[in-house]
Amino acid sequence: MSERLRPRDLAILAAESPTTPMHNATVEIFDPGESGFDHDRLVQLIADRIAFVPRYRQRLQLVPGRLANPAWVDDEGFDLGYHVRRSALPRPGSMEQLRELVARIASRPLDRSRPLWECYFVEGLEHGHVALLTKSHQILVDGRETVDIGQVLLDTSPDRSTLGHDDDWRPGRPAGPVAAALTAVTDSLESPRTLWMTTRANAESLGRAASASGARVAEVANALAGRGPVHSTPVHRRLSQQRRFVTVHTELSDYRAIREVHGGTVNDVILATIAGGLRGWLMARAESLGGLRTIKAIVPMSVIDDELEPTSLGSQITGHLVHLPIGEPSPVVRLHQVSYDLRAHRDNGRNVSARRLSGIAGFAPTTFHALGARLATAELRRGFHVSVTNVPGPQFPLYADGARMLESYPVHPLLPDHPLAIGVTSYDGGVFYGITTDRDAVPDADVLGQCLLEALDELKDSASDTRPRAPRGRKHAAAKEKT
Repeated sequence: MSERLRPRDLAILAAESPTTPMHNATVEIFDPGESGFDHDRLVQLIADRIAFVPRYRQRLQLVPGRLANPAWVDDEGFDLGYHVRRSALPRPGSMEQLRELVARIASRPLDRSRPLWECYFVEGLEHGHVALLTKSHQILVDGRETVDIGQVLLDTSPDRSTLGHDDDWRPGRPAGPVAAALTAVTDSLESPRTLWMTTRANAESLGRAASASGARVAEVANALAGRGPVHSTPVHRRLSQQRRFVTVHTELSDYRAIREVHGGTVNDVILATIAGGLRGWLMARAESLGGLRTIKAIVPMSVIDDELEPTSLGSQITGHLVHLPIGEPSPVVRLHQVSYDLRAHRDNGRNVSARRLSGIAGFAPTTFHALGARLATAELRRGFHVSVTNVPGPQFPLYADGARMLESYPVHPLLPDHPLAIGVTSYDGGVFYGITTDRDAVPDADVLGQCLLEALDELKDSASDTRPRAPRGRKHAAAKEKT
């Protein structure tokens, strides 16, 4: 029986459009040093490790007449040179130029007739650095059958170990249209689950088509009547086909210092920083929010729960709806409100510690970010404004063929009518924000990046030794009275 797409994967494919390409990306910056790491060495490295992610050599095969869901088949014309590409910035390339290149690459959909991934080796950065941009479709990385290729490319030592270069790999011969149809019928007869999945997928496809037709009719009617589309907030706008990408580099020690003074967790401090950044950005735009005091963020969390979809990473992913208090002027109060909102997740006994997540083999943040994006797509019905994925990584250096990785920024996809998504990765003493926005809806994305830094500075100032602080809680107040 063929390995067929599940209904959730089909829903992701159906949600994809020219304005909402459903792929995740990660941009990493390396210092080659004396390693000699270049494009050719990257091709060799991927050839050595691709056996650990076999789906990266497979493509989708559609079934005539929708007799069954599409299946994964080996790409008989697999060409590693097509997927691993070489690019360059005019020397010395700046971070601003790199971000612009990343935004343009992230704007382009993947070719569905080939394996759904691309990798770019970018030369010419200042200080002799190079960048690696990996881009994988959401249906390719499900955490169960396949992890992101970025998870298997990095080593803990500058010395590269050869793990499994399979020179003898030969693609299986895919079935033709007639054979694919016959196989689909056989699968449906032999497996009630396959028949149920096919029936469900076809019904959902008809429903989506009807919904899209209704939306187009309403759009035409509004246009004829002279009424434009209604968009209530700056974080809910119609998308274009182009993106902007902003990076923010901060230090993990700052978040830990704030946590030590005000309590909570590093994750609380990061979300409070995002809340403060969004507040400053919206105030800089001078836009009315219509009384909106909070922004609802869907925040994927790692839990241990047998009732959720299993993954190969040792935990499951669930979505927690966090109300970011953008209407609160005090950075400390914002932090306490965010911490209180997340306390229920921490107290249920299912949450997975950051230390355990950062200890997963390989560079797991790339896979967790992909799973977070999948979850946000599935949770659209909950009516959130922005998706925020924060993933802890290892606090020691990693290497790609001897080149040390310095920074890692997630590039999240945008969901329909959601012009903003934020990903955060902590690694080797740094906390790295990747902000993806729609190019037309959020032309001032760089202002949001600056506002994040200012929000963090506010929290750092509130935790400084020279700033007087009121005692927190009854016990602290009573102790002060006795003294």
